Amino acid sequence: MTITTLSSRELNQDVTRAKKATRDGPVFITDRGKPAHVLLSFEDYQKLTQQRRNIADALAMPGVEDIEFDPPRANLGSRPANL
Repeated sequence: MTITTLSSRELNQDVTRAKKATRDGPVFITDRGKPAHVLLSFEDYQKLTQQRRNIADALAMPGVEDIEFDPPRANLGSRPANL
């Protein structure tokens, strides 16, 4: 899967290029250098929006390996039980 990034200006100048790029993967559209929108093929959109309740399926989605995810470590203190 290829991720294509286009600025809003590039998208406006060549919509056909953006639509063709969705054959290979999502197209990120930036505003002032920051991702603002994503263009997907209809097939990819349907895959994404189908009901998935299985965490293994969600983690196996294309592109997941490109997502940076570093959640803060939970600090759960324990207390002795007061019986």
